[in-house]
Amino acid sequence: MKNWTDRIRTTAMAVTVALGLGATKAQAQDAFTIGYIYPSPATDVGWAHELDRGRQAIEEKFGDKVKSIVVENIQDGPDAARIMNQMAASQGVDMMVLGSFGYMNDGLKIAKRYPDIDFIHASGYKTSKNFSTFLTRNHESAYVAGMAAGYVTKSNTIGVVAAYAIPEVVGIINGFTLGAQATNPEITVKVVWLNSWFDPSKAQESARSLIAQQSDVLFSVYQDTPSVVSVAEEEGVYVVNTSSDMKAYAPEHLLASMQISWADYFIEQVQASMDDTFAGSAFWGGMADKAVSVESLSDDLSEEQRATLDATIADITSGVLSPFVGPVFDQDGVEKVAIGENLSDNDLLSISWLVTGIETKLPK
Repeated sequence: MKNWTDRIRTTAMAVTVALGLGATKAQAQDAFTIGYIYPSPATDVGWAHELDRGRQAIEEKFGDKVKSIVVENIQDGPDAARIMNQMAASQGVDMMVLGSFGYMNDGLKIAKRYPDIDFIHASGYKTSKNFSTFLTRNHESAYVAGMAAGYVTKSNTIGVVAAYAIPEVVGIINGFTLGAQATNPEITVKVVWLNSWFDPSKAQESARSLIAQQSDVLFSVYQDTPSVVSVAEEEGVYVVNTSSDMKAYAPEHLLASMQISWADYFIEQVQASMDDTFAGSAFWGGMADKAVSVESLSDDLSEEQRATLDATIADITSGVLSPFVGPVFDQDGVEKVAIGENLSDNDLLSISWLVTGIETKLPK
């Protein structure tokens, strides 16, 4: 297993080496060149790791027909814009994979300036002729993981360590809470907003604070390391995490992992770009697309509980069940989804309210 803290320390070197690859473009002048920019280090688990697994799937599919330029741990803003410009202007990329919501506006500007380069962008909501977005329906796997949390909690208090309060994250926390309430109507949820995709120290401090407030299940949302998962294992509380299977970091207390997979979508988009059939569009993959799944469910769940979770997964996959079927109420008790209705995709993509049962307010 790679050590993720060591990987953080070597990121600056990795960036330098990756950018240096542009000087060798002549050596692979016929290869289809793809630039990848990740907001955090691509270690053995987490968001950037899953983006990089998508890259590996592309290379496995296309072999020496493709060339990769990878830059990791790039914060939103001027650094990301500079690297995109460099990839477009001097490194001859044919396509870019932008791995952070915050890259959206700079990416769109560069896509307009370089219409021959195709872009796919994570978690955004803006598209153009050569600029697509990709998302996963993590609220589906969150609902199932939340059900598991409702089964195992003794304190009826769940603590969430979350990144930014963007609609995708809000939808995940809401889906998780609704799932927990489906198996345990008494639960309450506390949230710590980190305002960061990658801050292991602050994530661990927040996890310990939530445990001190009686949380006996932690939910790590888009913390691109096993930081919260490791604290849960040390402190003896259950934990659920996003993006990757983190069982190896909490063999005794991992309750479930919400796995994502970009491989099929990435390969499809690269093929379209190679064939000049790429068209800006929005992809939102769920269980039915095999883009999200629930992995490593705890053996502490009973056979009956696991059977219920499996049936729920089957119903979500087939479209029989939506995590946001009404009635759904917000924190103030206002009905947001009427009984028997479902929250529309458009409403979910712009969701800016938390469901009843979540004590913490959204940051202003």
